Amino acid sequence: MDIAAFQDVIARTYGERDRERGQAATVAWLCEELGELAQAVRKGTVEEQRHELGDVFAWLASLAHQLDLSLEEAAGRYADGCPRCVASPCACP
Repeated sequence: MDIAAFQDVIARTYGERDRERGQAATVAWLCEELGELAQAVRKGTVEEQRHELGDVFAWLASLAHQLDLSLEEAAGRYADGCPRCVASPCACP
């Protein structure tokens, strides 16, 4: 599935409910899911990690939809590698 199609599915599935919840609450849920992902990375199985990664991506897509932004365009910053390295000599750690 491509990123734009995924964002569209999330918008159609959760968009109205998430807009009513609001951006601040969506960010809070995103942060909670990031915490669950961190725990899965430390102590979880591959399946738990995959599950939590999907949840984080879904909440990120919901937030992008609420902000009227495209995740695909945002990810495009990295299409040629590190955006800082493309613009100037490599500054990556």
